[in-house]
Amino acid sequence: MFTPMKTVFIKAAMCLVLAAAGCSDGGAAAPVAQGHAATPVHLTNCGLPVTVAAPPQRAIALEQNATEIMLSLGLADRMVGTSYQTDPVLPDLRPAYDKVPVLAKLYPSREAVRAANPDFVYSTYTSAYAPDAAGSRADLATLGVPAYLSGFACEKPADATQTVTFDGIFDEIRDIAGVFGVPERADKLIHEQQSRLDAARRAMPTAAPNAGPSLLWYYSGTSTPYVAGHGGVPDAISSLLGARNTFTDASQKWPAGNWEEIAKRNPAVIVLADLTRGGDGDSAQSKIDFLRRNPVTSKLDAVVAGRFVTVPGSSMDPSIRSVQAAELVGAHLHGTVR
Repeated sequence: MFTPMKTVFIKAAMCLVLAAAGCSDGGAAAPVAQGHAATPVHLTNCGLPVTVAAPPQRAIALEQNATEIMLSLGLADRMVGTSYQTDPVLPDLRPAYDKVPVLAKLYPSREAVRAANPDFVYSTYTSAYAPDAAGSRADLATLGVPAYLSGFACEKPADATQTVTFDGIFDEIRDIAGVFGVPERADKLIHEQQSRLDAARRAMPTAAPNAGPSLLWYYSGTSTPYVAGHGGVPDAISSLLGARNTFTDASQKWPAGNWEEIAKRNPAVIVLADLTRGGDGDSAQSKIDFLRRNPVTSKLDAVVAGRFVTVPGSSMDPSIRSVQAAELVGAHLHGTVR
């Protein structure tokens, strides 16, 4: 949850191995991989046309969720950079991740991005394209570099996909696989993820939608807690499992809550985002410690009974980790809440 605004912008033109194309310094782009025809890919995201002239060979993923989607599609050999690791990389992706250059601990600068001479840039968050980060999409376009951003929130809110669904996450995976000319890899990954979701849903007791226990999705903060509202991944998981997101009536995906209102709603289970950035109320354990010592929250049924579920913070944003969050929460509900 880096920023509430996310944008998609890809413009035609790719910086390939043609010397006449005027590519910036930083090493020549690798040739198109054998077997991948240079057939343009046309997409429409966030109300803008998307054209990619040929499968990218020097891509940069600007944060972890985008990186893990690319690695899950077997695209490490076409990456010249990654950045902004918020959680330990998934174990099965670690060997591939270790082969990709890390451009920065947080977001790389415009200079670092340009020095890597990318032919495609991808991020889940608008903040990656800030002036003090990779630079704007327009700036990248002038260099002939398409810049893709997840469409769950766009530069113009009216263009955004307002409600996160797993089908929407799968559509993004298909987009990226299509850009790189490997649609069959998307089909395989999506089938595996859908099978895991189906298993998590089948494990739940049969019940009417939203008839299950109430869940407080607690993202960060102690004096001011940020919790999951309507339309995000937590809502999608709650619905999948037949549970109720405690703050699904909030208009924002991540509203600032208050403990008195949370106490009034008294959730049955608290889902904790485990964040590694080290701020107030970021780690799951720091959240638990606060909830147990705070006079208001220590009386919550979930706190008294110790009904906590810990999930990686990045899994509460649209990513391949969101399926893991569904599994973790589902296992807890199936095992302890009847």
